[in-house]
Parts: sequence; C-alpha cells; structure tokens
Amino acid sequence: MRVLSFDYRPHARFIEPATGSPQIWRLILGIILAAGIFLALSQLVFGTLFGLMEPETVRAIMADGQTGQTATGMLIILFQLGLLSVTAALVVIMVHKRRPVSLIGVPGLAGRQFTIVLFAMILLTAALWMLPPYDFNEPLTRNMGFGRWFALLPIALLAVLIQTSAEEIFFRGYIQQQLAARFRSPLIWMLAPAALFGVGHYMPASAGSNAWVIALWATMFGILMADLTARSGTLGPAMAVHFANNVSAMVLTATPDEMSGLALYVLPFGIGDEAQMAAWLPVDFAFMLVSWLTARLAIRA
Repeated sequence: MRVLSFDYRPHARFIEPATGSPQIWRLILGIILAAGIFLALSQLVFGTLFGLMEPETVRAIMADGQTGQTATGMLIILFQLGLLSVTAALVVIMVHKRRPVSLIGVPGLAGRQFTIVLFAMILLTAALWMLPPYDFNEPLTRNMGFGRWFALLPIALLAVLIQTSAEEIFFRGYIQQQLAARFRSPLIWMLAPAALFGVGHYMPASAGSNAWVIALWATMFGILMADLTARSGTLGPAMAVHFANNVSAMVLTATPDEMSGLALYVLPFGIGDEAQMAAWLPVDFAFMLVSWLTARLAIRA
C-alpha cells in the first residue's frame, strides 16, 4: 500500500448503478425530496410514539432531544438520523429508478470490508487507550454509573450503528455516487458531499466560537471517507470507521458541552474552553488520519 497512491478503480464499480440517471436536476430534486421525506418521517414516527405517552413525558423527552445530554435525548437524535437511510432509499427508487441496495456497493463485499476494518479499528482504539493519557493532567470524570452504562450499551451501539450507516448511505452513497456518475473530477464528487457533511455539523448554539472548528473537522472526515469509499468500492470501510469514531465520541468519552448522554466518561474540558480545545485538536485530527490509514491497511487499498 502506497500512502500517496490514488487507485480509484473500485470506485467505477461503486458508481455504476448511478450512471443510468446522472442528471444534476435529478440529484437536486432528490436532495430536496430527501429533506421533505426526512421531516415527514420524523413527524410520523415520533408523532406516533409520542401520541401513546403522557403530555408531560413527551415534553421532557423533547427537551432531552434538543441537547442529547441525557441517554434518552441522545438515543432520540441517533435514531432520528437513522431515518436518513430510509429517506435515501425512497429517493433512489422514486427519482433514479434503481435499487436502494446499490447505495452501499456489492453487499457481500461491503459486509466483509466492514468487519475487517471494524476489527482493525477496535485494535487501534485499544492500543491508543494504552498510551499515555490524553487528559492534559486533568482526570476524566464519570458520566454515569458503570452498571447503567453497561445496560444501555447494546442499544447505544445499535443506535450509533444505525446513525453512522445512514449518514454514510446518504452522503457517501447517494450524493457521492450521483455526482461521480456525472463528473469525473474527485474535486467535485469528493468535496461537495464533504462540505455538506461539514455544514450539517456546524452548531454555533452549542459549540460557540468553536463551531467552525467542528465543521472543519467533519468536512475533513467526509473527504477521507469519500477517499476510502473510492478505494474500496463499497461503503463498508467508511461505515466501520465512522461507527468506531462515534462510539468513541458518544459512548466512551465526550466533552461536557457535547452530546454526552451515553458516554461513560466526560473529558475535563468543554467545547467552549477554547485554549484546551486548541490543545486537543491536533490529537483529534491525528486520530482521524491514523484511522483512515488503518482502514486502508486493513483492506490493502
């Protein structure tokens, strides 16, 4: 594996199902429809569930869902984002007249690549946890009791898997496939979905002055996942890396100002602590790059 090589031959197989309807107007229509369908599905699913509950319970759950700083709120956010996969499936059927499974590439290959990369990411995470601590001389604090966290772990892992897979299906599957079917330049089919992914992570209300940094991180992550998808020919590796990253950020550790309702530990600083965040960023970006390289090594791409 050469680090600076750009062997995107598997990408041709990945985008082949989209070549039958590559028109940009279809993609624009699809994105507009996706926004409407996502909102409608959210209202339908959660409206039905909330209709079975007491009004006070509903108000409390909705308040939690605004911040994600409780387990219930975090699960609501994750499962709601999971509706993106249903949205993408409906859009490709209605607008592009193709099968939803084509969004992930060859299913069997995607599954094998996901398993291989996820195993590599588990080994990487375990190795990093054994290195000198990244707490900047301040101890991590417990976010919840271990017993409660362990009981929530299965549903938390499922929720994160659904959320991350849905985001990959929509951004690296649907949007990247359709752009690549129309434009040959990676500058278009790689950067455009990554930029949209970054915009979706721009949250000044909760992140304050560091909101642009988080958006930049998400954009860079999107670029690396687009590259990984082009090298592998399926969404399997990107799903595995995204899943491992979000488990670390949402289920293992988080900052006090982030969505930390499912995290076992809380880092000793919040997003609003600009100096400490600046010190943490090189570590965060380095971990992202190492994760990308690890995934490439695992699939020899």
